[in-house]
Amino acid sequence: MFDKFYNFDADKMAEMFKMPTDMNKMFEGMKVPGFDGQAIIDAQNKNMEAFVEANKAAAAGYQEVFKAQVSMFEETMSSLQKQMSEMKMDQMTTEGASRQIELMKETFEKGLASLTELGETAQKANTEAFEIMRSRMQTSLDEMKDMAAKAAN
Repeated sequence: MFDKFYNFDADKMAEMFKMPTDMNKMFEGMKVPGFDGQAIIDAQNKNMEAFVEANKAAAAGYQEVFKAQVSMFEETMSSLQKQMSEMKMDQMTTEGASRQIELMKETFEKGLASLTELGETAQKANTEAFEIMRSRMQTSLDEMKDMAAKAAN
């Protein structure tokens, strides 16, 4: 229903971050003793790929959260409409009032459970995106150490 409002495309975003060919050529032409320009370019390309993958993971998770929110809203509204149509205040009995209170309690508990699930889904998306970036950062740091060691020799 709401897909037309939430059409994030991570691949299109990735295109925005691709390093221009001219920039690659500029760095390839630089010759500094002990400095591997191509290794720097390759590392930065890997960093950008990790950034795009992290954003894809986060976007997928948040899209799941968004869809779940819409579903919960629609379900809640449907349940509320049903309850309101069944409730006849001028004919309310003690038993009927007790049943309405029980339905409200069930709805409230279900809402809390859904919110917990949404929170867990968002946390999972964040953790997955963070892990992609953390792993790439560690690898990038290791690559820089290796380059520095090679340059020193």
